[in-house]
Amino acid sequence: MEIGGAESSLIGLLEALDPARVDVDLFVYAHHGLFMKAIPDYVNLLPENKIWALYEEPLSKVIKKCRFKMAFARLMAKYKAYKFYKKNKSDLECLAAFSYVGKEVAKIVPKLNLPKYDLAISYLNPHDFVLKHVDAKKKICWIHTDYSRISIDVEAELPVWGAYDRIVSISPLVTQSFISLFPSLEDKILECENMLPKRYILKRADERCELVDKAIRGDVVNLCSIGRISYAKNYDNIPYIAKKLKDDGLKFRWFIIGPGNHEEIDILSKQLGVAEEVVFMGETSNPYAWLKACDIYVHPSRYEGKSIVVREAQVLCKPVVITNYPTAKSQINDGVDGIICDMSNDKIAEAIIELISNREKKNEIISNLCRNNFTGIDDVNQIYRLLND
Repeated sequence: MEIGGAESSLIGLLEALDPARVDVDLFVYAHHGLFMKAIPDYVNLLPENKIWALYEEPLSKVIKKCRFKMAFARLMAKYKAYKFYKKNKSDLECLAAFSYVGKEVAKIVPKLNLPKYDLAISYLNPHDFVLKHVDAKKKICWIHTDYSRISIDVEAELPVWGAYDRIVSISPLVTQSFISLFPSLEDKILECENMLPKRYILKRADERCELVDKAIRGDVVNLCSIGRISYAKNYDNIPYIAKKLKDDGLKFRWFIIGPGNHEEIDILSKQLGVAEEVVFMGETSNPYAWLKACDIYVHPSRYEGKSIVVREAQVLCKPVVITNYPTAKSQINDGVDGIICDMSNDKIAEAIIELISNREKKNEIISNLCRNNFTGIDDVNQIYRLLND
């Protein structure tokens, strides 16, 4: 339950469900992560299983614990992913490994002593675990990814997705990208907005954070980006964007919040002369304090399913600049509740400068944000309908 988009939307779903109408068990592979504390009190958190908890641990740690079946399963998955990659080289990010890990690990983890449920939800891929280890009258699984931007083993994944009663997509464009690869599954799709835990977001945003207080300055523009350092997030281009902003005379600091190795980006920032402006803060227990404190939230992604953190920024009425990735228009009404710009470093810099210099436009966007509800909470009724059908 680390800080992440899918984890946040899961908490939103749990908050949206009415404990007077449903009893909820939650199984989490490993009981760690900052969102563990956000699980609502009414939810029955099932005990952690020591073997399941090794699913995403470093392989060296798995071997050290003498869990050789788990180690072999994961090595087999790596081997199959490597074979797939060699045979199907692509410019797209290869995520085939997730499906192989799901298949191999699901074979060797122990059975869980669980009752039969009315509805079982697999909230994050790979979906092999709920399929193999949970007994339920109905099973549904979630899509969080834009499948037009990744490479996967369609033949291996089709039987897994196809075994579920319904497949929940978070937006029409995510649906479109998914069924372009799995056209036979179109009738199983159920579109449902990500649900955000608004009460939790507002509460955490109001908490004082000493690190934020020290970092945020009133004499500069404070930009913020949140997310794991990865190819999809496009953080490797932030130094170039920052140089453009600095060359145009903007005084700013750009805070990047999230886990991951940023050594190469730091080196590039120094080379471009923006090491003081581009600041990696690492993972934090409270990203919402950063969102509340910043002047503009910048989301320069190469692709997204439907970014949760963009919605979280909107909940906090923060102006957002995002790139024109395929699903961007499902999140932002350009010029009304945020800015969508072309996916180039110059255009991102221009959009930020335009939003800063045009105070009237910025205030109009903030006003529009404060009048809207971005939580998607009404879509919880679709879950109730699945239970009642």
